Amino acid sequence: MKTRILFVCLGNICRSPAAEGIMRRIVEGRGLSGTFGIDSAGTYGGHRGELPDPRMRRAAARRGYELTHRARPLREADFERFDRIVVMDDCNYEAAHRLAPSRELAGKIYRMTEFCRRSPQWDHVPDPYYEGREGFELVLDLLEDACEGLLDDLRNPDRS
Repeated sequence: MKTRILFVCLGNICRSPAAEGIMRRIVEGRGLSGTFGIDSAGTYGGHRGELPDPRMRRAAARRGYELTHRARPLREADFERFDRIVVMDDCNYEAAHRLAPSRELAGKIYRMTEFCRRSPQWDHVPDPYYEGREGFELVLDLLEDACEGLLDDLRNPDRS
């Protein structure tokens, strides 16, 4: 049975599709592709159908990630479909909680930075949309760290 992970940010054009691409690469690199289902969504649906922001695609490509996800909104049905819903910041956390059909299903929501190992000082993954190149690089650094930590947590839940 696959463990299904959904990454969530505001517009689903920067942070969450980058997390999806990074996690896919890590999972593939460990030979675990058949074990995980990975997707992303946004709490705001205004970018529905769009590719990730070109700046994020360029920054990710420099690190060898290809981001091809098309933006979609977070849906109530996602709470049944996914085992973990991993959000980038407190606004995403609150929006996801409001959409959750029950308290039990809201228990699937986690903050991305809960899984950071090398960057524990961050309590959220900042939105790089209005930032320069450094903002996108910082986000990728945080996501690489957190995705590794998330996979370790999923593979070894007793070590967390």
